[in-house]
This record gives sequence, structure tokens and C-alpha cells, in this order.
Amino acid sequence: MGKVIIGATISLDGFMNDRHGDISRLYPDFEALRSTEMLQEEIQATGAVVMGRRSYDMGEGDLTGYEYQVPIFVLTHAVPEGEIKGQNDKLTVTFVTDGLESAFEQAKNAAGEKQVTVVGGANTAQQCLRAGLADEIHMGIVPVLFGEGLRFFDPLVNEQLQLEKIRVFESPTRTDLWFRIVK
Repeated sequence: MGKVIIGATISLDGFMNDRHGDISRLYPDFEALRSTEMLQEEIQATGAVVMGRRSYDMGEGDLTGYEYQVPIFVLTHAVPEGEIKGQNDKLTVTFVTDGLESAFEQAKNAAGEKQVTVVGGANTAQQCLRAGLADEIHMGIVPVLFGEGLRFFDPLVNEQLQLEKIRVFESPTRTDLWFRIVK
């Protein structure tokens, strides 16, 4: 089985969005991001995605052109109504209503030897870290300051987390740091 990777992009002061919930300053150029060595490696290594419901909702049910063309497992309490756009023979969407462990079990089975990438907000990542399901954290840091907003790391949960730096990627708009979680 492959590894479980938590991926996130944060401001230099550690926030996943600003005080109004806006993430646009973290992603100034999606096309430039897609061409980075870091994202190309992530795309090639990913066999399945576990996604938080809010992240799914941000796309308004349209995954057309989504970078990860793999099975996606969306954590949710209720299956949304409406058509899912962008599904194909590689990218399928499964709504998982019976918990985190079920989502990861399904994603690992779908991924085979490839990694499961966790996409979503702090809540999804924190659930994964609390449950001890993650093997690595891949953190993109963008040189903007928000001052306040949604923090990625929860100090009370993560203070015992031991990390070992394994890779650093530099690109014009961000720095990406990859860490292995020492277990």
C-alpha cells in the first residue's frame, strides 16, 4: 500500500484562508502552479484522493480539468444533490458517509501502490492527523500575510507531532516543504 499524504497551502503566517474565508491570494496563478515540479510529482504519485466536503463544494460539483485524474472519496455527512461534472473512466467521485476510516480504506484500495493524497481544509487534515493516518505532510508556503483566518495546525493536537524534512521545492510563487511524520 502507498503512503497517505496531507497536502496544504498556507500563508507565511500559517493560515489556509484570510479572515473572510478567501483563498485567492494563496493561488495567484493556477496554471503556473500546475507546471511546477512539485505538483507534477504529486500528480504522478497519487492514486486516489480523500477530499473534505467544503473543498468539494468549492468546485460547485465541477471537477472538469481537475489535476488529480484519480478516484476521489469525499468525506461528508450527506450526499449532495446534483450532477457531478468532469467524471470519466479515471476520475470518479464517491461520497463517504460512514467515517474517516472508511474513506481511507476505500482510497487505499483504489490507489494500490500509489499514494493517497488528502485534499481539503484544516478540519480534514486534523482528523487525519489525530487518527494517525498520515505518513507525510506536503506544505506549500506562499509569501503573503493574512494576520488571521483559518489555521492549518491545531497546537493542542499537533504539539507531539515529530517531523523530518525530506524535500524542498522552490518556484516563483511559493516554497514547498515535504515532511515525513516520525511514528
